[in-house]
Amino acid sequence: MILLTGVTGTVGGLVARRLRTGEPVRLLARDPRRIAALAGPGTEVVGGDFADATSLAAALTGVSAALLVTADPLAPDHDERFVAAARARGVRHVVKLSARAVTEPDATDLITRWQRSCEEVLRASGLGRTFLRPRSFMSNTLGWAGSIRAEGVVRVVDGVSANATVDPRDIADAAALALTGPVPGAPGRAHALTGPAALSAADQLAVLSDVLARPLRLERLDRDRAHRDLLARFPAPVADALLESALRQGSGVKAGVEPDLPRLLGRPATPYRAWARDHAEAFGAARA
Repeated sequence: MILLTGVTGTVGGLVARRLRTGEPVRLLARDPRRIAALAGPGTEVVGGDFADATSLAAALTGVSAALLVTADPLAPDHDERFVAAARARGVRHVVKLSARAVTEPDATDLITRWQRSCEEVLRASGLGRTFLRPRSFMSNTLGWAGSIRAEGVVRVVDGVSANATVDPRDIADAAALALTGPVPGAPGRAHALTGPAALSAADQLAVLSDVLARPLRLERLDRDRAHRDLLARFPAPVADALLESALRQGSGVKAGVEPDLPRLLGRPATPYRAWARDHAEAFGAARA
């Protein structure tokens, strides 16, 4: 039995779709109704919460491998609770979705510190483990869709520094392999997951302009305006961390392309252009 958490999010939902093959899979969510469509043959859908030890114990009963995706840096005990329950229930392997920045000493923002602590909890547990450490998701640019549809404009704090962003579908492929397959996704490994090239926001916008066949314009936000926009969407500590991370990109530290994904998947990592073509409708392209 494989347990998947985070299935209402981007990567967890994609992993659930990849494992709809008849093998026993259990999906965990606060509201099981939200994930009913992800269920396939052999899939169980159960309710539970990282803050509820009883529900975690029930969800992990009979599980051999689990995908652990937590999303709230203001709730640092979620990983501790899950790992404790997994250990008590005899889980053999936990695949943890982490972040590439955990290995970078100059990354000191709240979110990265939290991810480091989550990794340490799992490392100290003695459980078999695989860490997936992606760069920023290509799908983050879906946050531009509204302003692209309405104005043909994207507003960012930094349009020139590069990031080796990764397709979430590639992350999900790597997670599915780590949960079900032999080496190279074996327990104890950490994988740095990037796309095949480092692109700036201006580079990504040029690709989108070409894919959508319409002119698009980049406008730079000053730091104060960028912070206000983040505060409108996130609690202040998280907004501060996101801005700190965005500004750190200017040093070039996020531009490195890693070989892990091609080695894991046996194929090249997906380029941003392919991701953009597959999601063009979200940005206002007419359905073919």
